[in-house]
Amino acid sequence: QVQLQESGPGLVKPSQILSLTCAVSGGSITTNYYYWSWIRQSPGKGLEWIGYIAYSGSTYYSPSLKSRTSISRDTSKNQFTLQLSSVTPEDTAVYYCARVEQGYLDYWGKGTLVTVSS
Repeated sequence: QVQLQESGPGLVKPSQILSLTCAVSGGSITTNYYYWSWIRQSPGKGLEWIGYIAYSGSTYYSPSLKSRTSISRDTSKNQFTLQLSSVTPEDTAVYYCARVEQGYLDYWGKGTLVTVSS
């Protein structure tokens, strides 16, 4: 059973970098052909896909967030990390990590609330 767990600060100040880590158990993040994604949901809004890092290490980001987003991984710890720079209160959201298989989000973390506020 694959499990994902998000971790990171719950409060970030405006203009700073939001950094979250997703620890994966029950499966390797380098296994073909899985994609490891970050998704968020702002209060009162729908889900927004942020980007992914593939089993190969390649990355792809949402065009609307690309200039501020970086996703990396640590294969020795079997985890991947989201960094979102120059945050504003509009980046306040519940952030989820998830696995994608054949286009479907099949495993999700429970999510973590990040509030951007001074």
